[in-house]
Amino acid sequence: MNILHIDSSILGEGSATRALTRGIVARLQSEHREAEVTYLDLAAEGLPHLSQSSLARSDAAESARSSHALEQFLAADVLVIGAPIYNFSIPSQLKAWIDRITVAGKTFRYTANGPEGLAGGKEVIVAMARGGLVGADTRAEFGESYLRFLFGFLGITNVRFVHAQGLAISPEHRAESLKAAHEAIASAPTVHALAA
Repeated sequence: MNILHIDSSILGEGSATRALTRGIVARLQSEHREAEVTYLDLAAEGLPHLSQSSLARSDAAESARSSHALEQFLAADVLVIGAPIYNFSIPSQLKAWIDRITVAGKTFRYTANGPEGLAGGKEVIVAMARGGLVGADTRAEFGESYLRFLFGFLGITNVRFVHAQGLAISPEHRAESLKAAHEAIASAPTVHALAA
């Protein structure tokens, strides 16, 4: 099993999502001793935002980094992604990575019947954290809904989320929310059974 572990939080060791992704990856490794893990820290070594030169592949170094990101994604069986919510959406660093893996002819294609995802068979586990409290059914939820749609567009339907919400409400609420998220990771029958 190949695990692609991605962190995108800008908060370093103070990050809730980084702590959660470490817990998820540790749980996966305990269940799959043969697992190989590739780690990406998009805040420390992020890809540049998509630009005209990115699309034209006129910068050889940037093209090589983009190709490498796509190869890592395609080689992964399981993706563990830390996705904090900043101002109602995912970090721009994570979006820059998404722009490198959403490639016509590689991870999706257009057909007479509409788009078809080409990256199926993978599992995605997202650790999502936010300062406030937002349910998935509200008008202000743009993180989970976007990632579910995006990975579905690429053909990946096995997408699960571990949530830590209300982290900015109070220190007590932060501690309780993180404890509940870590308990969900630890108590699932398998990490693959985490609640979606």
